[in-house]
Amino acid sequence: MTEKRRIRGGHVLARALHEKGVDHVFTLAGGFCNPALEGFMECQMPVINCPHEQIAGHLADGHTRLTRKPAVCLVGPEGFANAVPAMMEAWGERSPIIFVTGSSTLKRRGSGGFKEIDDVAIATPLTKHSISITDGTRISEFVDRAWKIATSGYPGAVHLSLPVDIMFSSFDEDAGLEERPFVRTSQRAPRAWPDPEALGPILDLIAGAKRPMLIGGHGIWWSGAERKLEATGRALGIPIFNVPYHQKLLGEDSEAYMGLADLHQYQPSRQALEAADVVVMVGGRLDNQMNFGNPPFFPETCQLVCVNGSHEELEMNRAADHVLLSDPGAFLETLLALKETGRWHLSRDWFDTNRAWRAAWVEKTLADLARDTAPDSGFGDKIHPLQLALDVQTVMGEKDWLVFDGGNTHFWAEIAVNLAGWKGQKLAGIMHPGTFSLLGVGVSFAVSAKNLHRDSNVVLISGDGAFLSGGLSIEAAFQEGLPITIVIDNNGGLDCISQQQERLFASGKHFATDFRDIPFHTLCEGMGGHGELVERREQLIPALRRAMASGKTAIVNVKAKGVISPIVLATTSKRDKASIE
Repeated sequence: MTEKRRIRGGHVLARALHEKGVDHVFTLAGGFCNPALEGFMECQMPVINCPHEQIAGHLADGHTRLTRKPAVCLVGPEGFANAVPAMMEAWGERSPIIFVTGSSTLKRRGSGGFKEIDDVAIATPLTKHSISITDGTRISEFVDRAWKIATSGYPGAVHLSLPVDIMFSSFDEDAGLEERPFVRTSQRAPRAWPDPEALGPILDLIAGAKRPMLIGGHGIWWSGAERKLEATGRALGIPIFNVPYHQKLLGEDSEAYMGLADLHQYQPSRQALEAADVVVMVGGRLDNQMNFGNPPFFPETCQLVCVNGSHEELEMNRAADHVLLSDPGAFLETLLALKETGRWHLSRDWFDTNRAWRAAWVEKTLADLARDTAPDSGFGDKIHPLQLALDVQTVMGEKDWLVFDGGNTHFWAEIAVNLAGWKGQKLAGIMHPGTFSLLGVGVSFAVSAKNLHRDSNVVLISGDGAFLSGGLSIEAAFQEGLPITIVIDNNGGLDCISQQQERLFASGKHFATDFRDIPFHTLCEGMGGHGELVERREQLIPALRRAMASGKTAIVNVKAKGVISPIVLATTSKRDKASIE
C-alpha cells in the first residue's frame, strides 16, 4: 500500500489557492510564510516579492481590480499591520483580495507568543470575512469558504490567519478533500435575478420617464456588465454617469458617457440631476459622495431608483424611493428589452441636451485654462496641473493605461480625461485611488497594469505627496522588469491641504504642508531608471517621449503650479455645502 505524501500546512494552503485559479501572489517574504512560499513554488504560481507589505496589498488590489479575480496578499504577523492601509483601500472598492497572515502559534494563543497580534479582530471591520484557521485538515475548507464569500453578492476582501504551528506542521496532501464539495475549483458566483413583481413597476416608471439618467457604480464592474450599460445608454438614449472614485465603467470617449456624477468636478451633472425626473443608480451606494440620497444632489422632484446585486448594498440605499435586488447585468438586460418590446418611446432630445451640456463645459473649461495660463496672466513658467494631465494624454494611444494618484492631482486628472475623451482620446483603461482617496497607490496600480498588459505603455500622473507615500514600490517595477513612466506633478507640498488651509485659516496662510525641492528624477536614475526634469511646458512632451522610449522605468519630474481644483474649492467655500459634511 502506497503511503500518502505529507506536506506542510502552508503547502496545503498553496494547493487550495492554486486549485481556485489564483494566478498571482504578492508578498514580502517572511519566516512565518516560508511553508506557503514553498507550496507556491511547487505549484509554479508567480510570486512577486515587494519592498513593503502595504505595497504587496496594493499590488494584489490592482491585479484583482483589473482581472476581476482574487489575487493573494501574503504577509507575516508584523507585516499584517503594514498591510492594513491596503486592506482599507480594497474595502472601499470592494476588491475581493485574499489576505493571508502567517500568525503566532495557535497552541499558545493569548500567552504573548512571538509576534502575537489579534489580526482577525483588526481585519474584521475591513473585510467581508476574517477568520483563523484552527485545524490543518480543514485548510482547503477555509479557503473554499473564503473564496465564495469574497466573490459572491457584494464582493470584498477576505482574511485568513494561518497560525505558524499549523503552517509548519505536516498533513496528508489530500487532507479535508474527502468531504463535499469534492471539486473545489472556482465556480461562477451566484447572482440575484429580479423578482418580476418588484421589477414590473420599476420598468413602468423608467419607461414613462421624460428625462431619465443612469448612474453606474462599482457593482456593474464586478458583475462584468459595463458593456450592457453602454449598450443600454446608446440604444435607449439615456445619459450615463459614473460614481466618483470608483472603477471607470465606460471609456471617456463613449457617446453615452457624460462624466462623473459630481456637482463640482463635472458641473453638467448638476444640470442633469436638477432636470431629471427619474434617476437610476445601478451597483452603487447612497454614501457621502451621493449625499446619502438627499437634496440638493438628488432633488425632491426626481424619483430615485437603486438597483443592487446584494442585500448588503440595498441596506445602504434605504433612502431611495424604489429599490430592486438584481444583478446589474440582469437588470440592464430587462431595461434594454423595453425597446425590443416596443415599450420605449423616449426621443433623443434629452440625450442630446446632455451631450450639448458636456460640449459647452469642455469648451468653457479649455477657454478658462487658456486664459489662466496666457503669457500675460501672471501664471509663470510652471505648468498648470490640468494642462499637465492633458499633455500627458497626447503621447498615449488606445492600448495604453493611465493611472493617477494624489489630491488635487487626482481631481485635475479626472477633469482632463473627460476633456480629452470628448475630443476623441481613447485609452485602454484608467486606474486611481478608491473611495478613501488613499495616497500612495499609484505606483503599485501602474505596476499591476503593466504586469497584465506588457505591450502597453503605462503612465502614472502622481502628486509629489502621493509619490512620497508609496513611491518606493517603484522597486517592484525594476525587480520584475515592468517599465512604467511616472509623471510627478511637483508643486512642492501637500497642495490639496495647503489650498484648503489658506481658505480656512484666519491668517490666510498654510502650515506644515511644504516639501523641500526633491529631485525625484535623479532618484529614479540612481535606481537604474530614466529621469528628466521639466521646468517649462514646452519641455514636457519631448521628455515624455524620451522616457517612454527608454525601455526603463522612468520619472519625469515636472515643476507644476499649485492650483486649487473645483472640488477642493467647493469643500472649503462658506457658500457651498461640502460633500464631506
